[in-house]
Amino acid sequence: MDFLRDLWGFLKQRKKFWLLPIIVTLLGLGVLIVLASGTAIAPFIYTLF
Repeated sequence: MDFLRDLWGFLKQRKKFWLLPIIVTLLGLGVLIVLASGTAIAPFIYTLF
């Protein structure tokens, strides 16, 4: 949780709020790939990329 707190502090101090949607999108894609790698829907997820 320290990493997230430091990241939020950086974004707030440097006024880089435009990075937030990029970070959220990358985290969402990463979670989707990790969760789908062991399931039966994996072939359908990988066709998106």
